[in-house]
Amino acid sequence: MILDYEPGDKVTNTNNKEWGIGQVQSIINDKVTVNFENAGKKVINAKNIELRKLGK
Repeated sequence: MILDYEPGDKVTNTNNKEWGIGQVQSIINDKVTVNFENAGKKVINAKNIELRKLGK
């Protein structure tokens, strides 16, 4: 699985849109740490949860 995210990218969680826009902090294997504006820092398993990358 190749992840199309880099630290600093803006993303949204398609299953939890109320979390707002998040910024990718780090990526270790399939774990993506994202700081969301309404939900704080979350560690997302990219195998189970889809993150949508926002345009720059």
